[in-house]
Amino acid sequence: MTIDLPVFKSWVPEWLIRGTIFLVIFPGLLLFGLSTASGPGAAGYYGIEPADVQYSMIVFYAAVAGFFALERRFFVFTATKEYFLLSLIIQIATAYACFHTQNLYILLFFRFLQGMSNCMSTSICITLIFSRLHSERAREIGYSIFYSMLLCITPISTMVTAPILDAFDFNTLYKFIIYAYLPGAIILLVIMNNVRLNRKMPLYQLDWSSFIIYSAALCLLGYGLVYGQQYYWFQDRRIVLSLSAAVLLILLHIVRQLHLKRPYLSLEVFKHRNFNVGVFLIFVLYIVRGALGIVSVYFAVVMGMDPIHIAYVLLANIAGIVFSVLISSRLILMKRPMRLVWIYGFSLMLVFHVWMWFLFSSQAEASTYVIPLMVQGMGAGMLMTPIIIYTISSVPAHLGSTASATGVFFRFTGFCSSIAIINYFQLYNKNNHYNRFQDQLSLLNVSVTDRLTLYTKGLTGKGVAPEQAAKIARGLLNRSVEVQAQIRSMMDYYLLISCLLVVVLLVIALFPYLNRTRIDLKSNQPAPASY
Repeated sequence: MTIDLPVFKSWVPEWLIRGTIFLVIFPGLLLFGLSTASGPGAAGYYGIEPADVQYSMIVFYAAVAGFFALERRFFVFTATKEYFLLSLIIQIATAYACFHTQNLYILLFFRFLQGMSNCMSTSICITLIFSRLHSERAREIGYSIFYSMLLCITPISTMVTAPILDAFDFNTLYKFIIYAYLPGAIILLVIMNNVRLNRKMPLYQLDWSSFIIYSAALCLLGYGLVYGQQYYWFQDRRIVLSLSAAVLLILLHIVRQLHLKRPYLSLEVFKHRNFNVGVFLIFVLYIVRGALGIVSVYFAVVMGMDPIHIAYVLLANIAGIVFSVLISSRLILMKRPMRLVWIYGFSLMLVFHVWMWFLFSSQAEASTYVIPLMVQGMGAGMLMTPIIIYTISSVPAHLGSTASATGVFFRFTGFCSSIAIINYFQLYNKNNHYNRFQDQLSLLNVSVTDRLTLYTKGLTGKGVAPEQAAKIARGLLNRSVEVQAQIRSMMDYYLLISCLLVVVLLVIALFPYLNRTRIDLKSNQPAPASY
């Protein structure tokens, strides 16, 4: 190793360096949402339930959040090229295992390993990004680019995976990921010198106990939130045990950190009031972001759109994200009050939710939702980078790593809570509406009989046998009731999120001390695992 060598070889142009970093980081981001690229497709291929598909993504996320603090020790100990090669081998090997297995427990195990290895490669890429940026303006642009990629990954993954799923089985996506890693990895290994990006520190006193306790708590918490509604929460022994164990492990983790000389995650960050405000807003933002998943369900279930066309409509969301990220980065550089930026962002999110509440219908044109989706993207892009920069800047530089890792915990919790809320409306609330509509139909039996007669006559006129026509007519009516129940549950969800956004806007507007954090883009870097 030669310390004086630059990170990249002298003959490599800057555009190739940046393009290569993008090629390396993109498959890792895509791997995060791979489990839910097609929920029904994954459930059908593996023979599991939709909640199991969701939980496979939670396990991946828990590994990222739990391993982040420990991963840094390995990163500073190992030379960068060797470390990247190790992470690449693990990711390809685990993707190959997921491609071949159809066992849920084996899938979950390798998804956890994927989360750890993904944390490793993303850490390298983020460090490389910031090694190419030197001025304050450039570093701020780096933050914006990285977080805009995170926001765009859901619609982009839908767009990339839809054609593959249209022609192949679900597991082919893992083979696609293997091939997607290779171009960027090969180029990076060729153009990069064998240097270290950090001063080498020996591997001693690794806190594996904290990693195991913390990761287990996250997995159990995610299990309770994902499966809670399906098993009727505390009426089921599995949910009681998982959530109780998660709470006990979190308490054990807190007690250990208070007594450790070198804490895995220092609790000192919670002494800073504005950091607490920041993580609260992160938690809220990740709950609110779940609305985009509801829109995708609406397009698929109610409007009958295939994944490819859903991806085309979601391009409007990507456009809104890119546009608002450019605006928010400019506002931060202009030292505009952070409260003002947040008010802009949460107001846009409120507009989107209220607008969609009025647009939900059993019949509509896809073009109707282009502008609302753009508004949603603008709101998310306006909020993500400013909130995270505010949160990290709220603590001293020596606590920056812990602040980043703790922020990932609140993003994880917000993400899981969003899934729990959506499951409530999709399972419990929807069934309530369905039963209510059925009761109303029983009271209007004459009109229902007339409608069934019309359906039957129409089908009989097209050459369908009378008995078969009656069955089809009854199915059409039940389908109509189910669609209306689905729409009503979506409207209730959007109403709840709208009320939450109103409360958040009032809190932001009424507390002027939120502006007192000085945004320092040089003191801390974001967590590599900030999904």
